[in-house]
Amino acid sequence: MSHTAELIAVGTEILLGNIANTDAQMLSEELAALGVNVLYHTVVGDNPTRLAEALELARRRVDIVITTGGLGPTYDDLTKQTICTVFGRKNVFHPEIADALRTHFASIGRELTENNLQQAYLPENCTIFRNHNGTAPGCGFCEGGVHVLMLPGPPHECRKMFRTGAIPYLRALSDEIIVSHSLRIYGQGESQIEAMLHDRIASMVNPSVAPYAKPDECMLRVTAKAKSEAEAEEMLRGAIEEVMPVIGEWVYGIDVGSLEEVVSVLLREKGRTLAAAESCTGGLIAKRMTDLPGASQVFMGGVVSYTNFVKANVLGVPQALLDEHGAVSEPVARAMAEGVRAVTGADYGISVTGVAGPDSDERGNAVGTVYIGLAGPDGTLCRLCPFGKRSRERIRGQSANTAFDLLRRELRK
Repeated sequence: MSHTAELIAVGTEILLGNIANTDAQMLSEELAALGVNVLYHTVVGDNPTRLAEALELARRRVDIVITTGGLGPTYDDLTKQTICTVFGRKNVFHPEIADALRTHFASIGRELTENNLQQAYLPENCTIFRNHNGTAPGCGFCEGGVHVLMLPGPPHECRKMFRTGAIPYLRALSDEIIVSHSLRIYGQGESQIEAMLHDRIASMVNPSVAPYAKPDECMLRVTAKAKSEAEAEEMLRGAIEEVMPVIGEWVYGIDVGSLEEVVSVLLREKGRTLAAAESCTGGLIAKRMTDLPGASQVFMGGVVSYTNFVKANVLGVPQALLDEHGAVSEPVARAMAEGVRAVTGADYGISVTGVAGPDSDERGNAVGTVYIGLAGPDGTLCRLCPFGKRSRERIRGQSANTAFDLLRRELRK
C-alpha cells in the first residue's frame, strides 16, 4: 500500500519569516526514500483554532499527518493538546518521561520547573519517540485510519527523532522493505540528467529513478521496494549498473555527503595532502575541508590571497605575471596553485581566482569569470570556468565545487 502524507509545521516564527522551515525539506527527502508520497506542506501559527482546522483538513486527504513544533513547555506550545482534541485522544501523564526530565535537568545543574512537566503529557496509548537532543519527546498513534506523528521543531532534534523513532514506526506500516541509494552528480544539471536518462526514467517503476536539483549540483535517487532488503539491494544494483554508463562521468559518489568528503577520502587513501590558495572564494575551500572530521590528516592549510600584495609576497606569484595578465588569469591561477604547494609542502595545491561581482574587474573580466588551478606531482593544470552573472554566493559555491571536482578527477585518474 502506498501512503500519502501532509507535513504541518507549527510556529508563528515561520510565518513571520524569522526562521526557515528546513524541517519540511528534510522530512520530504526522508519520506520519499521510504516510499511515502508527501502531498502537502502546511504552516500554521501558534493558534489552536487554525491548527485544528489544518488538522481536520489533513485527516481527510492523507493517511499520515506529521507535525513539527509546538511540543515545548511554554504557553504557546499547544500542538499536543490540539491534536488530542481533534482526534479524540486523552492527553495523559507519562511518569517515565517525567523521571527522564528530572534526570536530564539534574545532570546539567538546572532546576526542573513545573511548566517543563507539560512535556510528560502525551496522547493515550501512543508510541513514544525519545528525544536524544532535547527534552520534548514526540510520538505516533493511529486514529480512524490516519497515522499522526508529532516531532519537535528544532532541526537537529527533528532529524534525530525522525530517524530513531519515526522511521521504525513508518516501516512497520508495510510488510515490504523500501531501500534507496543517492547518486551525487556534479557537472550536469537536473534537466540534462533527465534528458540523458529520459527513456529509462519513464520505463522504470520498481526500482524507480528520479533526478533532484541540489544547490550547485544534482542528485539521482534510485529506489526499490521488495520483500527483503537483500532483494531490494539486488534490484538497485541492476538499476545503477544500467544508468552508470550514461552518467558515470559526472557521478562523484553514491550515498556520500559532499564533494569535499569524497576528496578527503581519496587523499587519505592515497596518502596525499592538499593546500588551497583562494581569492574570490575567500577561504570557502578551506572552511569546507576543515568542517570534516580528521581534516588535519589531509589538509595542510590555506592562504586567502585576496590582494595582489599577498599573491606576490606570500604565495610568490611573480609581480610580472600580475602586471601583465592581471589577478584573474590562467598564468596567475597556475602560479598561485604552485605557490601554495611550495609554501605548505602539500602534495596538491589548488587555487581559485575570479570575479564574483557585482561588477566586472578593471581588466574587463565579466562577472562569473573564474580560473581554477591545480598543481600536483604530475604538473600544473588550469581550468577557465565562465559561470555567468550570478550571485556572489552562487559563484563562490560553484567555484569551490569545481575545484573539488577537478581534484577528485585527478586523484581517480
